[in-house]
Amino acid sequence: MTERAYRQLEELIVTLQLPPGTILSEQMLSQRLEIGRTPIREALQRLALDGLVTILPRRGILVSEINLRTQLRLLEVRRELERLMARGAAERANAVELAEFDQIATSMLDASRDSDDITFMRLDLRLNLLIAQAARNEFAARSMSLMHGLSRRFWYQHYKEVADLPLSAKLHAGVARAITQRDPVAAAGASDRLMDYIETFTRKTIDS
Repeated sequence: MTERAYRQLEELIVTLQLPPGTILSEQMLSQRLEIGRTPIREALQRLALDGLVTILPRRGILVSEINLRTQLRLLEVRRELERLMARGAAERANAVELAEFDQIATSMLDASRDSDDITFMRLDLRLNLLIAQAARNEFAARSMSLMHGLSRRFWYQHYKEVADLPLSAKLHAGVARAITQRDPVAAAGASDRLMDYIETFTRKTIDS
């Protein structure tokens, strides 16, 4: 139940259904999600570690603000970890995982053609989790988990202004497909191209 609460709350925050600055309470969230308060409390602790909420003693829980400038500092770390994990996934993924990478790539491209941003965001999360699993490096996975929610929320807030959903889908699919080919060099290169796009997108947002 804690995992279910975490995933539902993370999606609500990342897709701005719970926008920055919103004050939350365990009781309100428990009623909204129809989940007990203990799993909600545990999920909120995880979201606080992710930087998506701030727990204010005796005042409630605040959905964290989106800080444009910190995104570039976050991307410095993400670039190195994403490359490492993409390369590791290409080397270590098993047959079941390779099939899922291929399916995610196809579904991402389909979602972009349908302009279905919510489905795309869910697939992006699946891809992130699958890469972390397939890379077989728990330290890199733990570090990346602290950044993905903030990155996806930033992208979702601004993508209609300065981003290109089909291009984003193509670049994400490129990483997945390189992994399915068991080509660590190609996977690392595809990861760098994706991060180049994300950095360009972030700079456009800051400059706009």
